[in-house]
Parts: sequence; C-alpha cells; structure tokens
Amino acid sequence: MKKIAILNGPNLDRLGKREPEIYGSATLLDLEKALRAEFGARAELEFFQSNHEGELIDRIAKLADRKFDGIVINGGAFTHTSVALRDALLGAHLPTVEVHISNIYKREEFRHTSLTAPACVAVITGLGLEGYHAAVRFLLL
Repeated sequence: MKKIAILNGPNLDRLGKREPEIYGSATLLDLEKALRAEFGARAELEFFQSNHEGELIDRIAKLADRKFDGIVINGGAFTHTSVALRDALLGAHLPTVEVHISNIYKREEFRHTSLTAPACVAVITGLGLEGYHAAVRFLLL
C-alpha cells in the first residue's frame, strides 16, 4: 500500500469560511473524509496543514525519512514566495503534485508564478477539491 501525504499551507484551514465564492463551502475535514472514502483501501493517507512555512518544510523532510511514496501539496501563498519550500520538495526526492483549488492563472498576476512547480511532477489548478483526488489518482499509478 502506498503512503501519500496531503500537505496544505496557509489559510487552507479556513476552507469553507474563507472566500467561498473562490474556494467553495467544503472544509479541509470534508476533503480529508472524501479522500479517505475514495482511496483509504488503496493508500495510507497522512494529512497535515500549517500556516507556518518552517513546519511544512520540517514535515516534508520527515516524509522522506519515513519512506513516503508521494506528496500532494497545496502550498497556498507559499507557492508564490518560498524558495525554501521549493528546496525542501527537491531535497525530499518524492514525486509531488502541486494542487490549487482555484485557477491561479485567472487570478492576480502575482499568483501566476509558482516557485514550487519545478520541484513537482505535475501541477493541477482550477479543478476545485477534485484536484486533490486527481493528484492522488496520479500518484497511485
């Protein structure tokens, strides 16, 4: 059974409350339940969310040490600003899929650049929470 980590960055703990016109009404807990329902029999899923860059970086290093098979990451705003997060992903040597709930290319110009995308095997943007499901499916191939 593959081990896949689902990492969420800043403000994603506010899903369902923050800008529902962009992010929808489902919560992070709703997402976790849906992913476990679909993939629980085929993958060991571990969920982690932090509003702190260093905690995400520490978690990525631990995933590599714990022999995880892949990462799904929504780095939130850190996607566009964090060289350190990019370096952590590269250093983990784990296949990673970057996910964005909204279509970042239809939003503000500063969101069009992802510093972390080059450290990932794929990027999914604009599919809502379905993007997480697609990412896990891809990592299970």
